[in-house]
Amino acid sequence: MKTRILVIEDEEAINNLLCMNLEAAGYEAEACFDGNEASRLLAQDHAFHCALVDVMLPGRDGFELLPELKNLGIPVIFLTAKADLPSKVRGLKDGAEDYIVKPFEMLEVMVRLEKVLARYRTGYESIRILDVEIDEEKHVVKKGGQEIYLKPMEYECLLIFAHHKNKALTREQLLGMLWGIEYEGETRTVDAHVGRIRKKLGWQDVIKTIPRIGYRLEVED
Repeated sequence: MKTRILVIEDEEAINNLLCMNLEAAGYEAEACFDGNEASRLLAQDHAFHCALVDVMLPGRDGFELLPELKNLGIPVIFLTAKADLPSKVRGLKDGAEDYIVKPFEMLEVMVRLEKVLARYRTGYESIRILDVEIDEEKHVVKKGGQEIYLKPMEYECLLIFAHHKNKALTREQLLGMLWGIEYEGETRTVDAHVGRIRKKLGWQDVIKTIPRIGYRLEVED
């Protein structure tokens, strides 16, 4: 059974973009375009693992939908143009798992979604890349059957690469996904983490350096 994501967003272009990227990543996406439509759907089908919800919706808005989704055990990530601090505080204080302000990068949304799903332990299986196995539920990494100790941020960095195989990731993207979009650390922090992952896993030729850009985990599908 695929992990099911409910997308509640009234802008058709954004809704379509989210659903397209979710399905490309192996999720099953269900689209709703207003709050009342979402409520009707949830009355009949609430087997969703997470909901991506706009705040400003026709009918019931995102804040009104939040208690309903929480009562059904569906974690919520707000995707919204409401960037003011009171709205962020309200969303998070009322129980949303995350609050992402538009415009957003799709890669950031996917990584934050993965982290929410990991907290709820929904639908994950072990990831195998070459002779390395990543057990997301147990947070255990093994190489050739032997457990390899990774520090928390090294593990998170490895997961990002594992979920985005053969895709170029800039150092700035990795910084934002690991430490938050407003993190002002230097990009050499990423280089240090990647260097340690390469050494521990023997992946000097697997995680490739892309000059002046960042890194790419290269494996055959």
